[in-house]
Amino acid sequence: MRIQMRKLKVSYAIATFLVGIVLGLPALGQTPGRVETKTLTLGIVSQIHQKEIEEHFRDFVGYVAKKLSSASAIEGRIIIAPAPPELAALLADKKVDFYMESPYPTYVINDVHGAGKLLLRRWKGGMAEYRALIFTKRNSAMRHLDDLPGKIIVFEDPGSTSGYFLPKFFLSRRGLKLSEKTRTEPNVSPGEVGYIFAYSQEALVDLVLENQVAAGAFSDDDYAALDEKKKSEIAVLAETDRLPRHLLSVRKDLAPALAKRLEEILLSMNEDPEGRSILERTDATTKFDPLPGGEEGMRRRLLETFYSPEKR
Repeated sequence: MRIQMRKLKVSYAIATFLVGIVLGLPALGQTPGRVETKTLTLGIVSQIHQKEIEEHFRDFVGYVAKKLSSASAIEGRIIIAPAPPELAALLADKKVDFYMESPYPTYVINDVHGAGKLLLRRWKGGMAEYRALIFTKRNSAMRHLDDLPGKIIVFEDPGSTSGYFLPKFFLSRRGLKLSEKTRTEPNVSPGEVGYIFAYSQEALVDLVLENQVAAGAFSDDDYAALDEKKKSEIAVLAETDRLPRHLLSVRKDLAPALAKRLEEILLSMNEDPEGRSILERTDATTKFDPLPGGEEGMRRRLLETFYSPEKR
C-alpha cells in the first residue's frame, strides 16, 4: 500500500511538472520587450471644450496606438481631466498611460503627486523652450524689480506656466511677497506686490500700456508675436530661465517595454509623412526629442524652478 502511494505521489509530481512546462511555453516563446496592451490612453488637462479637445487629439493617439503593435489592434483613447490633481489620480489608477503638459502642471503631477515620470520633450508650436518676461511701459517710473512692492503686476491666467507660475516663482525667490487682488479692490500694501489676471495676452499688454498696472508677465513667444508699435512701447525688466515648451510623461508604473516602444514611436514620428502631418495638426508640433540632461536632469530643473517648501 505504501509503495502504491509513493508511486502515485511521484506520478503526480511528474504530471504537475509537465503541465507547468506546457503552460509556460507561450511565455517562453514571447519576444523580450514585447508590448502587451489592449488600449493606450492619453490624458489631457482642461476645464473647457473637452469634446473639442478629445477630437483634436484623436488622430495623434490613434497613430501611436496603431504603431505600438503589428500583431494586434490597440485602441487609442483620450481622457480629459479638469485639473492636474485629477489627472494624477487617473494615472495612479492606471486609467491614463501618458500625458502632455507644460512644465508647471508636469511638476505638480510627477513630483508633488508622484504619479508620472518624464519621457520626452515636445516641440509644441515649433518651440523647444521658452521663458517668461516681466515688463513695464517704457516711459513709466518702473526701472527695476525692486520698484514693484506697493504696485500691481498682471499675469495671464491661473493655469499658465509662462504667464503665471514661472514669473511668480521667479519673483518670490527674489524675496518679493505676492498677493492676489481683484480689479474692484486692488489695494496693495507697501510691503507686497499685488497681482491680477488678464485672461488674454492682448488684455494683459493693454493693461500695462494704459497704466492700469505697473508691470506684466508673458512668454517670450507672446512678445515675439506683438506688432512693432507695441514692442517699442515695452521695456523688459527681467527674464526667467528657459524651460521646455511642453513635456510628455508616462504613468510611473507603466511597463518598461511599453514606455520604450512609445518613446521610439514618438521620436521617429516626424520622419514619417503621416506622422509629420498629424504632428502639424496637433498644435503645430514639430517633433519629440530626448530630455536635455536626461530624465533626472530635467526633473531637477523643474524642482529648482517650482519647489516651494510651504506647499509640500
